[in-house]
Amino acid sequence: MRALSLRLSWIPAIFVIGLLPRPALAGPVDPSATPASGATATAVSTTSATASQTAASSTSSAQTPAADDDDDEAVLDPAEPDYAIINLPTTLRLPRHKGNFRLTHRFAGNLRSGSFGEQASNLFGLDQGATIGFEYRYGVTRHAEVAVYRTNFSKTIQIHGKYDALHQSTSLPVSVSATASIEGTNNFQQQYAPAVGAVISRKIANRYAAYVVPTWVGNTAAAILGSPRRNTFYVGIGGRARVTSAMYLVGELSPRAAGYAPDVTEYGFGLETRVGGHVFALTFTNTFGTTDAQIARGGTSHALYLGFNLARKFF
Repeated sequence: MRALSLRLSWIPAIFVIGLLPRPALAGPVDPSATPASGATATAVSTTSATASQTAASSTSSAQTPAADDDDDEAVLDPAEPDYAIINLPTTLRLPRHKGNFRLTHRFAGNLRSGSFGEQASNLFGLDQGATIGFEYRYGVTRHAEVAVYRTNFSKTIQIHGKYDALHQSTSLPVSVSATASIEGTNNFQQQYAPAVGAVISRKIANRYAAYVVPTWVGNTAAAILGSPRRNTFYVGIGGRARVTSAMYLVGELSPRAAGYAPDVTEYGFGLETRVGGHVFALTFTNTFGTTDAQIARGGTSHALYLGFNLARKFF
């Protein structure tokens, strides 16, 4: 009986133990139960990639306008504001379907003749007539332009064109343009003179520009009655220096290297200023000539003529 009594006394204890809460047992981890770490890494990775793409896009956007500006023919070139130095051409490009008007004016009074009082009485040549020319230039396509120029010097009309083959850049030290022209006197009815040449330029620090203009001109002795057909090859040399934000010193000369070479080498110098789309140059030259054949025939000994060029861009 005593043994049975002891066994029965354990029943309440077992019953109480069964009612106690059981501790949680370790088991396999549910991946969906702990997403925070993986989601955070994914978000960080996505944000980093987006930031990288945005930075690359910003860098590309910052670089693109500079490249576009360098190849935009309508953007002002501070070192080369005009299509001519004085008489010689430059490598300045004309935008497609845009235009440029140019007026040349050479007063007839010789500044190297007579006293200062005599010069002043004639207003330094302004009272003695002038040789005047008009030109309109048009961009027919990208990098190519044509122009028609008429001067009252022998009623000469010159039709000419220019193709801007190479443009100075970080990988190319110079600009190169090809030129061609045909001119005739008496309103393009007599003494025809063809010409072909090139313009090679080098700009430095948006302040200086230097030019070499080798040119061959045919029939340069046509004005001499009974003269056989003769040609001239000259090498024009010129430069432009910007002294203020919009003012320049310009100069050129065109020595003849071969062929017909009367009188002396053509030369000129002047002071040029740019105002908006206008370019005005006060010039001093030893010739009234402004066309290719007239330049090839040279200047006048002991002569210096006051003049000006005025150009207007239509873009």
